[in-house]
Amino acid sequence: MAVFAGFTSFQADHYGCRLRLVDMGEARAGKPMNSRRVLWSALGAVALVAGVGGAWIFSLPPASSAAAPPAITQDERDATVAALKPPKRQRPLIAIIGINDATETILMPYGILKRADVADVVALATKPGPVTLYPTLKVEPHATTAEFDAQHPDGADYVIVPAMSRDDDPAALQWIRSQAAKKAIIIGVCVGAKVVGDAGLLHGKRATTHWYSIKELRGKHPTMRYVEDRRLVVDDGVATTTGITASMPMSLTLIEAIAGPDKARAVGRDIGLADWDARHESDAFKFTRPFALTAIRNTVAFWAHEQLGIELKGGVDEVSLALVTDAWSRTYRSQAVTFASSAGAQHSRGGLRILPDQVAANWPAARLLPSVADRKPAEALDDALQGIAARYGTQTTDFVAMQLEYPRHRAAP
Repeated sequence: MAVFAGFTSFQADHYGCRLRLVDMGEARAGKPMNSRRVLWSALGAVALVAGVGGAWIFSLPPASSAAAPPAITQDERDATVAALKPPKRQRPLIAIIGINDATETILMPYGILKRADVADVVALATKPGPVTLYPTLKVEPHATTAEFDAQHPDGADYVIVPAMSRDDDPAALQWIRSQAAKKAIIIGVCVGAKVVGDAGLLHGKRATTHWYSIKELRGKHPTMRYVEDRRLVVDDGVATTTGITASMPMSLTLIEAIAGPDKARAVGRDIGLADWDARHESDAFKFTRPFALTAIRNTVAFWAHEQLGIELKGGVDEVSLALVTDAWSRTYRSQAVTFASSAGAQHSRGGLRILPDQVAANWPAARLLPSVADRKPAEALDDALQGIAARYGTQTTDFVAMQLEYPRHRAAP
C-alpha cells in the first residue's frame, strides 16, 4: 500500500545498510588479501554506516508537538457539510474502490456508512476475486468496477478511494476519472489522495493526506494547495483526509451531509465518538527520533516477532475488526491474522464477506487477541493500543498511533 510502502522504503533506505562486502571467493580468485585487512575494512564500513545512521537519527526532532488542535468555526463546518451534499440521488449510492493486490482497509468507511443506513454502499474491485487489504484481512467485494458500470451507467454519488499498493493502477485511475466526469464526489482517504492526484483531480485544489506523504504529494502535484490542521478537506467535488483513522470523522461528516446532524451524532455515539470534527494538530505527526528508533528496534528484534490470532465470526463488527488488526499489525513486532474453523467467508455486521487468513479451531492462548464483539470501534482501538503498550511498551503504542495518524490525546494508554 502506498503510504506504508513509504515506511517500507524508509526501512530499505535507512535501515538496509546496503553495503557490498568483498566476496571471499572473488578474493581468492584474484590478488590474495590479508584477512586482517578484510576484517578491519568490514568493521570500518560498519562503523561508518553506524556513524552516518546515528547522525541522521540525532538530527530528527526529539518529539512532536503536543499543542491543542486549532478550532474550527461554525461557518467552516457548515461549508464542509454543504460541499458534501448528495449530488444526484435522494438516497445516495456510495462506491468504495480497491485493487485486488493490496488496498488499505476499506472496512472503516464501509462499516460506518452501512450502519447509518442512509445510503447504498458497495465495495468494488478492478478485477474479479478477493481484495487483499493492508496490513491485514481479505474481503470479497460486491462487484467489479465493470459490473458496477453496467448496473449504474449514471455512476455513483460518492466514490471513496483508499490507499493502494500502487498509485497509478490504470484501471483504477480510468474508473475514478469516469466517475468524476459523471459528477460523483471523490473522497481520497489517507494516501488515497495520491491515487486521486494521479487521476488528475487535485489540480488547483485544496487537499490533505497522511503526514508521511505530504511532501511527496506536494512535489508531484505542485498546484495542489496543502491544508494543515484539518483531518478532512473538501474542495469542488474532491475530498481528502489525513491518516486512515480520519475515515471515522469523514464518514460521520458524510452522514451529516446526507441525513443531518442528529443522525450523524447518533452514529458517532454508536461507534464511540461522541465528539468529532475536522480539527487536527498537524505538527503532532512527524518523523521523530523516538519513531525512528522504535521502528529500528522492533524490526531488528526478529527473534521476538510473533503472529497473533483473532477469531473471525459471523456478524463481526468490521470497523472494530479493521482497527484492532490494523493496530496490532503495525507494531513491527507482530502481525494479526484472523482464523476460523472453516475456509469459507464470514459475513460481517454490514454484510461484507471476510475470508479467514488461517483455518484453525483455536489459537494458542498466549497469542490470542481479545474478541471485538462487545466493543464500540473507537473503544476497541483504544483497547488495542493499551494492549500494545502492555505487551511492547508505550513507545510502540505511540509508534502505531503515529502511523494511524490517531490523535495522541485519544491514543494515550
